[in-house]
Amino acid sequence: MSRQAFVTRFAPSPTGYLHRGHAFSALTAHEAARAAHGRFLLRIEDIDTARRRPEFIAAIAEDLAWLGLDWETPVRVQSEHFADYAAALASLQARGLVYRCFKTRAAVAKEIGRAPHGPASPYVGAPLQPDEEARLISQGLPYAWRLSLAAAERALGGLGALAFVEEGEGPVALDPARIGDPILARKDLGVAYHLAVVVDDAAQGVTHVIRGEDLREAAHVQRLLQALLVLPTPAYRHHPLILRPDGKRFAKRDAGETLRDLRAHGVTPQALRRDLGF
Repeated sequence: MSRQAFVTRFAPSPTGYLHRGHAFSALTAHEAARAAHGRFLLRIEDIDTARRRPEFIAAIAEDLAWLGLDWETPVRVQSEHFADYAAALASLQARGLVYRCFKTRAAVAKEIGRAPHGPASPYVGAPLQPDEEARLISQGLPYAWRLSLAAAERALGGLGALAFVEEGEGPVALDPARIGDPILARKDLGVAYHLAVVVDDAAQGVTHVIRGEDLREAAHVQRLLQALLVLPTPAYRHHPLILRPDGKRFAKRDAGETLRDLRAHGVTPQALRRDLGF
């Protein structure tokens, strides 16, 4: 395999310090790139401008270097690329594939709860009538831009041919029931996770997305966006999560379990790597 044939990334959000789970994910991607004689990228996903902190960005690099990882520079920082995301959103808007949704999270949750398939069903809505939409805009109410699954299906002539490759499983057919009408941007935030990730992966030439299995469902939405924006589709590998002794996921707020805490208590990177199976 050539050096350019395999490109993967680790993409943390700087809203807290990295913990064991992050270390496992970063090491999984880094070792995969090394085994394939490929490239390992670091991306800072800081579109949550209200919660990001400069000290967390600096700590990400410090923690990964302590683990023994290296990565290419310059590092892509999402907050420096809002224009890229706006252009992708504008493309979808021009084709009538997105609509403004003024419903609050509580209202959406209530509607999902009434859906025939129960609370696990994704939200599916519809554009408002122009006069009603104009009235709500004039009131300055917050809204989100949602992708219309129905409009996307019409634009692509159906979704039956869409799939993504999950390593170890093979092709996975796109499942519309897992998608609904996902949020792509908010009025007060230029972009949301799914759209930013798809644009970033294409811009960075990512060929393999290696991340936790908690993001497996996201692959369905992202594959659809890749088709609509005519972007390449990477292969996916969703690895198991590292869990606490009580069976719950590690969180950035877990005292004593961040990489900074472990380092302060004398844990060596070699010991942590062995503990995580590397």
